[in-house]
Amino acid sequence: MTPATIELAFPSMGSDVRLLATPSPGPAGERRARRLLDDARAWIEHYARALSRFHDDSELCALNADPRRVVPASPLLRAGVEAALWSAERTGGLVDPTLVAAIERAGYVASRAGLTPAPLADALAQAPPRRPARPHPAAPWRAVRVGEQAIERPPGLRLDTGGSGKGLAADAVAHRLAGLPRFVVDCGGDIRFGGTDADGAPQPIEVEHPLTGGVADALEIGPGAIATSGLNVRLWRTRDSRHAHHLLDPSTGEPAWTGIVGVTAVAPTALEAETLAKAALLSGPARGRSWLREHGGLLFDEHGGVQAVGPLAGGIPVGAGDLSRYRTAAA
Repeated sequence: MTPATIELAFPSMGSDVRLLATPSPGPAGERRARRLLDDARAWIEHYARALSRFHDDSELCALNADPRRVVPASPLLRAGVEAALWSAERTGGLVDPTLVAAIERAGYVASRAGLTPAPLADALAQAPPRRPARPHPAAPWRAVRVGEQAIERPPGLRLDTGGSGKGLAADAVAHRLAGLPRFVVDCGGDIRFGGTDADGAPQPIEVEHPLTGGVADALEIGPGAIATSGLNVRLWRTRDSRHAHHLLDPSTGEPAWTGIVGVTAVAPTALEAETLAKAALLSGPARGRSWLREHGGLLFDEHGGVQAVGPLAGGIPVGAGDLSRYRTAAA
């Protein structure tokens, strides 16, 4: 008899976190799985507190407020900043962790956890002409260096690890749970799946349509990751009655309205899936497909259309040995 799946759910990182584990048979296997999940929760909560830009006493806020060019930093903070810089490098600066001042000007000063987002249809009706986002020509993120014990950056340049942070957290917890037969780590939509028995049974994942809230597609993912980025979750009205969201065009510092309202990306790691999803959304319909071509993904346009890209486009599984094995059901 297959042991029952153990689930642990809690709020963290401004999102809902779910940890699921299939233990090894027997009482000892169940106790070990529960202990690992409890330890993972404690680690995530510590991680979220240390890297939050919304808590003045966090390590990230202390870094951002420090007037020195070189600031001593813990291994956790260095890892978080390195992940953010990796996302920037991977996307040529399209995913930029230095937009703290811009996101605050847009109205995202405090956590929006628990707040009802503004209606996406209303925001789209009022949004400016669509255009793909572009990297900032000065690439300020290139001035950030992570050393063995410290972080170097120009004084006053503030960093935000929130976007890449959920992916990094999911990957780190996956490493902690790797010895279990099966596990799923869901950090606010950045999902990592694996385990010693994961190859033989892909994990079913339902993808929500950002416009309707219904199930747009059903995927089955093998050991690997999947992440979704969209305009529908963190969307608000500004003081001047416009709409804003958290995905900014680095070249303007303004919310990006590209014609794409949501992207789901598959990749070997949650950090890469999160990065590819955000880059595809910021790139718009014409360029967004290129980010998803290697591992696969779904593009949701503002008219309700869904495009399956890369390995997902054929609706069949890719090779059994691939880290991101999946298939699509009918949309």
